Amino acid sequence: MTDNERATCTTLAGLLRAAAVLAFLGLALTCISALVLALTLRGLSNTAILAFAAVMVLGVLERYFAFRLRLDQALFEGLANGQIASLGAMDNALSVLGLRDPPPQPNARALADRVQGTRQLMQRHAIVIACQNALFLLALMTQELA
Repeated sequence: MTDNERATCTTLAGLLRAAAVLAFLGLALTCISALVLALTLRGLSNTAILAFAAVMVLGVLERYFAFRLRLDQALFEGLANGQIASLGAMDNALSVLGLRDPPPQPNARALADRVQGTRQLMQRHAIVIACQNALFLLALMTQELA
């Protein structure tokens, strides 16, 4: 790998570390929604119940995205630090672990494609968390004050 490729990997790993704050927010919304439903289910309106439940369902998807992003962070850090020798070696390791199908051709996927895929995953993760926030606010606004 070239110096520019290692710098790209290091920068992306840093961006993924910073995005962990969003993952914490998503987990917090999921846990708070579960707690609210467990404690006050009978006192909530139907809309609030559905909104809190939707936050919890989206929390499952959010946790999957957070897991994938943590894995990508570790892989890009390994590439940047030289712990993973090449993109082909990383593909082989992922296929041995059953996390990826063996590459159809001997050439490894380009680093730019991997960076773009990880950024798209980050965007999807942020969209899920934005939806969780909107549903959480909807649930709070539709509670009946008694």
